[in-house]
Amino acid sequence: MSMRTNNAGIQLLHHFENCRLTAYLCPARVWTIGWGNTRYEDGTPVRQGDTITQQRADQLFSNILRTFEQGVARLVRAQLNSNQFSALVSFAYNVGLGGFQRSQLLKRVNANPSDPAIRQKFLNWTKAGGIRSNGLIRRRNAEADLYFNPVIR
Repeated sequence: MSMRTNNAGIQLLHHFENCRLTAYLCPARVWTIGWGNTRYEDGTPVRQGDTITQQRADQLFSNILRTFEQGVARLVRAQLNSNQFSALVSFAYNVGLGGFQRSQLLKRVNANPSDPAIRQKFLNWTKAGGIRSNGLIRRRNAEADLYFNPVIR
């Protein structure tokens, strides 16, 4: 059974993505809808003028999130706790699985998931459309905080 994003990870994603039921251009100039989705389940890109219901936004989020969970599980070879996994899913959800796959963050995690330098690797991804974003700085810090927060059993 593969890992799933925990409640802290879902709350983090919802906090930073916000939910918008009408398509909008994100800071990276990509049409986005719902909980930060740029595509629908079939790969069709979100287009200007698209609208969805809250129920559809939540369904789309769950379906797309599963794709990112599977991608992170496939790329990470190290053993992770649920906070580490959830933080990486949030990161990949934002930068894409290709960005995650090419990142120094993934390389560090696979080499040693306890390496304190991992925090800086999150913070290397704070630009949207080539411009440093305060929102992305806050998000990367929150993801790193979740990553390094021990899981209480």
